[in-house]
This record gives sequence, structure tokens and C-alpha cells, in this order.
Amino acid sequence: QVQLLESGGGLVQPGGSLRLSCAASGSIFSFVYMGWYRQSPGKERESIAIITKGGTPTYHTAVKGRFTITDDFAKNSVSLQMNDLKPDDTGVYYCHLLTDHSAYWGQGTQVTVSS
Repeated sequence: QVQLLESGGGLVQPGGSLRLSCAASGSIFSFVYMGWYRQSPGKERESIAIITKGGTPTYHTAVKGRFTITDDFAKNSVSLQMNDLKPDDTGVYYCHLLTDHSAYWGQGTQVTVSS
């Protein structure tokens, strides 16, 4: 069974930086992409940054130029470097893995941007 283990997150002041990491364990077949979703208070979960097996990243327009997703697919892991954080970036960040047959989610990690 595939499990996603997230690390990082926490409380940071506006303009600060955080790094999230996610490692997948278990047997993974037909990998499509891996990435991060965010659920902010009162909003639906939305895609923030994903990266395909071929290494192509896609970002939400609100984070372009501030967030960078990188992969280490040899280790089935991805990281999200978040710079110049804003209060609107506050939310629970979920790691997501999509294969041809299944979708997997991590437990989520809280990111709070506040002074």
C-alpha cells in the first residue's frame, strides 16, 4: 500500500520561507505526477504545484515566481520551496500522488503565515 509522508510546515512571518517535503513508500506503478495541494480556510482544496514524471512543473498562478517544486523520483519524493510567503498562503498543504490507477493523499501539514 502506498503511503505519503510529509514534513515541514509551521508558522512563519509574511515574507518568510518554508520548505515542504513528501516521500512516498510502497509499490508505485504507472506514475503520472506528484505534487502539492492546499486547502485554505473556507475554500476548496486546490492544486498549488505538481511535477510530472518527465519533470515538467505546473504552478497555481498565485504562487508562480515564489514557490519551486523539485523532485527526486529515484526516491519517490518531492519538495516544495516556498519563498516570500503571504497570509493568503495559509492553509493545510497535502502531498498528492497520481498514478494511472489510483490517487493518494498525505495527511496534510499546516502552514500559517502571520505576523
